[in-house]
Amino acid sequence: MEKLRILVVDNNEGLRATLADVLGTLGHDVVATGDRDEALGRKDLDGFDVIISDLTEEADSDDAISELHRKRLLTPITADNGDQPTKSIKAFKMGAVNFFGTNRENNDLRQIIEQTLSYKLKCVDDPALLPQVHEMIEFELPSDLSLMNGVLQYLLERVSKLGIVTPERSNLFIALDEAFVNAVKHGNKNDPTKLLRVTAELSPHEACFTVEDEGEGFNVQEIPDPCDPANLFKTSGRGVLLIYNIMDEVEYNAQGNRVKMVKRPEESFPRQPVESANTDDKDARHR
Repeated sequence: MEKLRILVVDNNEGLRATLADVLGTLGHDVVATGDRDEALGRKDLDGFDVIISDLTEEADSDDAISELHRKRLLTPITADNGDQPTKSIKAFKMGAVNFFGTNRENNDLRQIIEQTLSYKLKCVDDPALLPQVHEMIEFELPSDLSLMNGVLQYLLERVSKLGIVTPERSNLFIALDEAFVNAVKHGNKNDPTKLLRVTAELSPHEACFTVEDEGEGFNVQEIPDPCDPANLFKTSGRGVLLIYNIMDEVEYNAQGNRVKMVKRPEESFPRQPVESANTDDKDARHR
């Protein structure tokens, strides 16, 4: 296993120490800090292969932050226009900074992602604060579908805990999986040098997901309608149709390389953990 440099920025002392220990045990060089100013003062961000950060950038902040630090370390939190007077704001950002896409490197990255997300989920939320949680999560990872299962499971666990869905009664996993597959296979053409950016903005009222690739994009209006008998044996278009049918709102940007999807709770669901799902059939799915 190649030794990778990992930066962990987290104000939860227990989680920070655990991640440093676990990722170090995997053979990597881990730098961990809980000091915001220390993290923002680093001049060597491009020297890390993976960065894990819980730093938040408020929308109305006047702090002068460099573009490099904003891109690598900070998760932006939009201004709250809701009726809640206060909210418990959480942030989490995970990105691969210097990856070249070899199978060995991406296998190492998969282990890092899954270990990190597993321990993040063990940080128990205060039940009294859950109705006020406003959470921003960002991932910036190479175009490799093997990295996505851990991300999917983590996001499902979060929306389940906030009471938006329960896994056995929701097809949210399918919609997100289709969006990821489309971005990797059709957007970035499985090019590991191109990144997949996933953002989730979560609250008990709705879950908003954005998936963006670095491809040329496409015109969603030009996709053959899979419900048309003339297209019965065509595979293209089925993934997009699933996304539209599962999500409450779907919006593509003009270029067609970014999709925004919104899911709202249909009723009050009990909060519970997510069981692992089988995603071995990813390659069979198409835009």
